Amino acid sequence: MIRLQVKSILDDCFLQGVSEGIWSDTGKGRYTVELPKHEGQGDFSSNIGLVLAGIEKKNPREIAEKIVKKLALKTELFEKVEVAGPGFVNFFINSDVWRQLIPVVVEKGTDFGRSAVGNNRKVMVEFVSANPTGPLSIGHGRQAILGDSIARLLETTGHEVFREYYYNDAGRQMRVLGESTRARYLELLGEKNEFPEDGYQGQYIIDISQSLIDEKGDALKDYRDVTVFKEQAEKHIFKDISATLKRMGIIFDNYFNERSLYEDGHIDDVVCKLRDKGYVYEKDNAVWFKTTEFGHEQDRVIIKSSGEPTYRLPDIAYHREKFRRDFDWLIDIFGSDHIATVPDVMAGVEALGYDPAKVTVVLHQFVTLTRDGKQVKMSTRKANFVTVDELVDVVGVDALRFFFMMRKADSQMEFDLDLATRKSQENPVYYVQYGHARLCSILRQAAEKGISKRPFENIDSSLIQEPEELNLLKAMSTFPTVIENAALELAPHKVIFYLIELAGQFHSYYNKHKVLTDNVPLSEARLCLIDALRIVVKNGLDIIGLTAPEKM
Repeated sequence: MIRLQVKSILDDCFLQGVSEGIWSDTGKGRYTVELPKHEGQGDFSSNIGLVLAGIEKKNPREIAEKIVKKLALKTELFEKVEVAGPGFVNFFINSDVWRQLIPVVVEKGTDFGRSAVGNNRKVMVEFVSANPTGPLSIGHGRQAILGDSIARLLETTGHEVFREYYYNDAGRQMRVLGESTRARYLELLGEKNEFPEDGYQGQYIIDISQSLIDEKGDALKDYRDVTVFKEQAEKHIFKDISATLKRMGIIFDNYFNERSLYEDGHIDDVVCKLRDKGYVYEKDNAVWFKTTEFGHEQDRVIIKSSGEPTYRLPDIAYHREKFRRDFDWLIDIFGSDHIATVPDVMAGVEALGYDPAKVTVVLHQFVTLTRDGKQVKMSTRKANFVTVDELVDVVGVDALRFFFMMRKADSQMEFDLDLATRKSQENPVYYVQYGHARLCSILRQAAEKGISKRPFENIDSSLIQEPEELNLLKAMSTFPTVIENAALELAPHKVIFYLIELAGQFHSYYNKHKVLTDNVPLSEARLCLIDALRIVVKNGLDIIGLTAPEKM
């Protein structure tokens, strides 16, 4: 926000120098305005002197000094501008400029932090995509929250977002699910049977089988075809998955079934298209895709000698259907176990004539649960793995979402159960939410004491002068940029880091300075700051799908 104003003024000075023949326009767009790495280096710093010196073969400090002379005329924004080091330009912003952020935040309200940078770009975000063979595991939970938070960030920044869940209700996995359900059904009826060696375990299979008995009695005991058992299991499991996702605040726009790719002829058509382009050949009774044509070390089988397609083929066909729906940007959220398949699918996309640069793949690492610093296995009601529902029961939705967003997607994640359930400021989600509740409490106390939250133009804003107050304003000013960067970089952890840092600054300020004092003008000024800060914290929590409690 203010950084952009600084950049705009600097750009004007640069162009002025070009028109005066001091330097060429080659450096346009090459220099930056960033937050300084160390205190005492101003509020913003630019490398313009170094960049232009490299281009013009001149002394960087001399160039920086010429820039500073031109900037000296821009006195309203800057308290001072100075040359530092080998040729950096450091900007010290006038304190009143920071204070003027308060009415901007209050006026924009829930829109502060939102932007139109996406320009209505159509984006599909595909995530979760777990087959209906069991409840969602915590790995799927991390992916669900990662995908949903990315979608929320993109919507906040002006993108038109479409959420899709891709699944397969056919194939071997589903057949085994049907066999497992039939086996438990017969077992519950007291009939002799053998449970499949690789069958699906867990209480949920027994519950599904019991539902069949409740509906059909023993009418299915002689059925050899497992279709009815598979369909019953799929129906119950998908209902369970949908309920879990809804519990986390996640709703999909579409569920795309892999089976439709076969039924609608897309699989056969993709093979034909690849064959026509010379990218397919037969060897050892299998069909191979020439991925070596796209820089890979070896070709890949797309149809086995048994006639069964490998997982690469339907994934290629599915991505073609994504492209055919005219999205500008395709985002895939996958577990790290997909790392080997992604290049093959992208080669297929390219071979079919589509631009793989329009696809961004976010791979996330797995999750381990810890307690007392040791990895733990929670007892499970539904399966032989920890389910998302079980974790929500223990820590709640907010803690689940917050902790799953606290690390970069490609970082291993240790989910500390002790920390996530602790109602203290050691718990980062509690720390941030308590900050919001405390801000709301201050405003309530002010009203009870008859201290009104007056409009900014009616207060003495110069009373907002403590270093901690100005630092809070500086942090608040970066909020729109944080949201924009988090969206475009598909990095929701940046918002989490920001909120933790902002909450820390507020708690430190609150512990050092009273907001409500005997000095009414000072209290009124600080209340304006508190109200603006409350808006920023609430907006940050809202954008990534967390609640902002007013009392804790």
